[in-house]
Amino acid sequence: MSVIVGMWLVALPTLAHAQLFDIPLRRPPADVPGVTPGPAQNLAPSNVTPAPTAPKGPMLQSLPPAGSSAPTHTQSVPAGQVALMLSARYGRDLPAITNGLHWRVFPNKAEPGAALRPIKEERVATPIFSLAPGAYVVHVGFGLASATRQVLLRGDTVRETFELPAGGLRIEGKVGDARIPNGQIAFALYKGSQFEPGDKRPIVQSVQAGDVILVPEGIYHIVSNYGDANSVVRSDIRVQASKLTDATVIHRAAIITLKLVNDLGGEARANTQFTVLTPGGDVVKEANGAFPRVILAEGDYRAIARNENRTYERAFKVVTGVDGEVEVLAR
Repeated sequence: MSVIVGMWLVALPTLAHAQLFDIPLRRPPADVPGVTPGPAQNLAPSNVTPAPTAPKGPMLQSLPPAGSSAPTHTQSVPAGQVALMLSARYGRDLPAITNGLHWRVFPNKAEPGAALRPIKEERVATPIFSLAPGAYVVHVGFGLASATRQVLLRGDTVRETFELPAGGLRIEGKVGDARIPNGQIAFALYKGSQFEPGDKRPIVQSVQAGDVILVPEGIYHIVSNYGDANSVVRSDIRVQASKLTDATVIHRAAIITLKLVNDLGGEARANTQFTVLTPGGDVVKEANGAFPRVILAEGDYRAIARNENRTYERAFKVVTGVDGEVEVLAR
């Protein structure tokens, strides 16, 4: 099921199952070793409708259908080395992950004074590494989820399967029943609840509606910015392993066009500086031009217009979903 969250509300939903298939995927910066693997569940099909597919780029990727067969390949192993065969899945006895994996093999110990750097690296689903006998650390990244394990190679081929407790989160914004278009809204995702103490930094920023963010299971909070003024919604959400959560953030706001006119319904005067204030005098938004558009949260405001060294003002009210013009009379 989809989850709808409103302004300043907390929602810890029961999550819907869905395939992560042909859905845009936000990829994080380069992952690092140190995440312990845990249990995961299957990404099963459901009636969730995917968002429109966005153009692919370095931060976007599509995932295959759950249950697809992992590619198989063979590789000759040089004499004196051992084959390490790797794969990943969402949980025990569940299908393998067939795309989007980043594998790195590190030495078990770094040389004194040297940085720990990978000695092998692959981005295929089931890599086979040829390595000298000994101990190594293997790290696999999948979106923001990752797992790390120490492996010991002797004389026989070693097969290791990693379980990645990753879940997907897809967000969109609405005003009433109207979907907010891309380009007008963006989301940031933070680890933990918004009510937990401490300084928090976003783990993903500038998320667009329809992007699927892969994260370890847990509680996160979303900060949704509609426009660049004061329409901001914060909501908690729970992400479970191998499930896709569709979250809809409800904004109570409207798009307002500001105009300085000589008469009501008249032509807007150019080269005007506008300042939107709360009733208490706090500055909400500043804009220049003949008819700038601003997105404002529902409430009462004052518009100050400055033109040719003269100042004019008008009080106005914003009602959710009621876009319109605010004309300030130059009198």
